Amino acid sequence: MKYTFEKAEKSTVKVKITLDAKDWNQAQVDAYNKDKNKYSLPGFRKGKVPMKVLENTYGKGLFFEEAVNIAFPKYMDEVLEKEPSIEMVAQPSVDFEDVSENGITFVAMVPVKPEVKLGAYKGIKFEKPVYNVTDEDIEDELKRIQDRNSRLVSVTDRASKEGDEVVIDYSGSVDGKKFDGGTAEKQTLVLGSKTFIPGFEEQVEGMNIGEEKDITVKFPDDYGVESLKGKEAVFHIVLHEIKVKELPEITDAFIKEATGSETVEAYKEETKKKLTESNEKRAERELENKMVEFITDASEVEIPEALVENQIDNMVKETEYRMSYQGLKLEDFLKYTHQTMAEYRKGYKDQAKKTVKQQLVIDAIIKAENIVATDDEVKERVTEMYKKQGREVPETVENSETSARQFDYFREDIVINKLFDMLKKENTIA
Repeated sequence: MKYTFEKAEKSTVKVKITLDAKDWNQAQVDAYNKDKNKYSLPGFRKGKVPMKVLENTYGKGLFFEEAVNIAFPKYMDEVLEKEPSIEMVAQPSVDFEDVSENGITFVAMVPVKPEVKLGAYKGIKFEKPVYNVTDEDIEDELKRIQDRNSRLVSVTDRASKEGDEVVIDYSGSVDGKKFDGGTAEKQTLVLGSKTFIPGFEEQVEGMNIGEEKDITVKFPDDYGVESLKGKEAVFHIVLHEIKVKELPEITDAFIKEATGSETVEAYKEETKKKLTESNEKRAERELENKMVEFITDASEVEIPEALVENQIDNMVKETEYRMSYQGLKLEDFLKYTHQTMAEYRKGYKDQAKKTVKQQLVIDAIIKAENIVATDDEVKERVTEMYKKQGREVPETVENSETSARQFDYFREDIVINKLFDMLKKENTIA
């Protein structure tokens, strides 16, 4: 294998890889061995047809595509290993030259990490936000504990009001015709939650158990279903049950049972400490974000489109993952919002560009400052993880069941922490 490379335009390196007859023939043999079980011919058992016979029958190029799929990644990896200056950031586009029995030449346009012209990142004044813990914050935590330990109690001696949880049947129609999603039985609804369209919940307030009535509402002009936008609808409502949330009294006994704290006052002190620590972490994160945004804005870099598309891929996958936990599918969401996938991806583009630029700038500072994580530092983090999980620490953590991916995560996390330690030291924090 021989190769050459040269810089092309827009953060791209042109790599030429030439295989001689021996290497190219071997790639085709490897392709034949991989695919031979797909073929059978009269007089031969499936998978036993000789390569030459198959090529004579189906054409000389029968195994060309698979041979390329085998050979190119193999030899491209060899080039990248020998030439660390070629920092490939996305899959290259590949073409061919001089394809013959004497060999083949791959011509790859390889997207590479672009050069970053760093702006100033030292000697700058940054403001760190301050978040104090108030009595109201602590009371809110107490209310959350009350809410988590509340129970719903049916009431029968009054009409429904805001804050109640009601059980209703409803049947809606537009222009006298029912529509999809407009009918339900024994539906639970918290009045005032704004779960339903404007005007619906307000008209259920004041109803008594067993009461039926018709209400009129108007769908918003920006409603998700095209056929219902701006339309007036009539819903027939039947109210079956009214429930109210019964909150436990805040006492020392309740707090001990619910949280493990000995008294209400002890819980308040513990909560204040936790909230103070949480607020400090929040302030640190916001300071770090300010630093990254400032330095990124002051830096110049030509962002490869391939990196932006990769970032959009990641963002779409993350959204799909979150939707799956809610029982939703992205394709259904696109139908509901009347978007194509291309339109949906376009909505991520600006954020993706910003994220990619920030990462490129961060990487450039790390490289300029020669920030690294040592093997001992990574091992120390792995050891801490084992101890926190109550597991026995292996004698050699590098040979433990901790995956290579986790080791990489710890290494990256250590480097990022060192980066921000350096930035906080080299800049003024007010």
